[in-house]
Amino acid sequence: MFDIKISDTTIVDGSGNTPYQGDIGINSDRITEIGELSGIAAKRELDGSGLTTLPGFIDTHSHADGVLLHAPQGVHSIAQGVTTEILTQDGMGWAPLSADKYEEHAKYLAGILGDPPLDLDMSSIKELRSHYDGKTGPNIAVLVPHGPVRLSVLGFTDAPLVGDHLKAAQELVYTGLKEGAVGLSTGLSYYPQSYSTTDELTALTDVLATNNSVYVTHVRNHNNDRAPEGSGIDEAMTIALRTGGKVHISHFMTRPNSAGEVAELMAPIDRAKESGADVTLECYPYSANATIPGYFLRGQFHEGGLDGLLSNLKDSSLQDKLIDSLQNLFPGALEKAVFTRVVGEENRGLSGMSFVDIAADRGVSIEKMVIEVMKEEAASFGFRASTPASVATTRQIESDVMELLSRPDYMLGSDGIPLLEDEGLPHPRAYGSFARVIGPLRRRSEVPIEQITNRLTKLPAERFGLTDRGEIKVGNFADLVMLDEATVHDLATFEDPRTGPTGIYHVLVNGQPAVLDGQLTGDTAGRAIP
Repeated sequence: MFDIKISDTTIVDGSGNTPYQGDIGINSDRITEIGELSGIAAKRELDGSGLTTLPGFIDTHSHADGVLLHAPQGVHSIAQGVTTEILTQDGMGWAPLSADKYEEHAKYLAGILGDPPLDLDMSSIKELRSHYDGKTGPNIAVLVPHGPVRLSVLGFTDAPLVGDHLKAAQELVYTGLKEGAVGLSTGLSYYPQSYSTTDELTALTDVLATNNSVYVTHVRNHNNDRAPEGSGIDEAMTIALRTGGKVHISHFMTRPNSAGEVAELMAPIDRAKESGADVTLECYPYSANATIPGYFLRGQFHEGGLDGLLSNLKDSSLQDKLIDSLQNLFPGALEKAVFTRVVGEENRGLSGMSFVDIAADRGVSIEKMVIEVMKEEAASFGFRASTPASVATTRQIESDVMELLSRPDYMLGSDGIPLLEDEGLPHPRAYGSFARVIGPLRRRSEVPIEQITNRLTKLPAERFGLTDRGEIKVGNFADLVMLDEATVHDLATFEDPRTGPTGIYHVLVNGQPAVLDGQLTGDTAGRAIP
């Protein structure tokens, strides 16, 4: 007898092979048999006729770190068939940090990671993982975040890690890997990571290479003078070639100003791969990005961490330099920005409003408005870009995404920043990326479902060392999603971003139903993996 049997379903197993018809038998948390199983009884049977069963999706880039501590069911991901999320992205995280540094850094990162409970032990990757293990809807995997490593050994100081500081950082990375991290993440446009040098990053990646773990990077797009040839991509490729290790580039895709230029985008990657670089990448299927305001302020304003940043924002003698940074680090970006996470009582109404409109309401420039709100919110708010005015541009970027996912080195990472209900109006990518790709974008592009499924399941499982996951085969964990290929569709929009998808009927995590008949069960069978 099986605990669960999925009967008469089309199986897309994640390998990239042709779909086939069959039954799947599950006992406890594992797939125990695949084939014609009509003669074997089960405690629960799921009718798969007319449905396709795939391995649960793996989100290679999630910022749900804080949300999952408060709302552990993970509705944003589970509802669209995501059964594993990889957290602590872009070098952002809370471990390994002492209690005082954890509290300070949590406030600094609140605009993107939310407000975690401050009574948690974040002194190690082991402790971080324990806060999720057996307590969340999806499985979680974590990376060693570069920010806390740097903060632990040198603080928010604009200096490279060398000598004893570098050795201490290497030891923290090594220990984190031994405690279950699947790699190291950097966000080289965020601080204190952006203070680093290529030599420092190479030395840390050497630790990963000896442990067969992956270096995951949001590449540098300012402080470019610290990178080879002034290029964040060249820096990542240099690290890959120097170390021989695995490098994974986050959210690398065309943008409104480069839509349709996939060949140009990928040229430096392909040249490096021809020279022996071991590189994979990810993208998400939207034309608008999202981040936090500190992204637009040069490194000098971040020295000293949150206290230093807030002091600099209030310093009248620095106002011209602050305005110059906001205007010129990423020219024109603020004019296209929309508030997402704003939690202060006086400013909650800003969520969903454009920077242009709020600046006009206050009768100040956009730059001065941003400085005002950063002071009012203790630098803790998030925003996203507006969508392109041309629908054609959006469609071209979506087409580019499917072209990228047709490559054998690309995966899907939502870069999702889910928010609690009272925290604002998030970007819909946290709630719709996977349903959008497996549904309307796949159907429009006519990319075979088995190919896209491979990029969302087996490929990331293998890249990140997620043992016995990402493929439907006997002995693997029963992380599964059952959907209607013809009707699966994302419904999350910029106006209503938390709306769940349609066409996804059942989701299992470690053999336990997280979604049944399109309804969330409330089950939290997720584990800290691998």
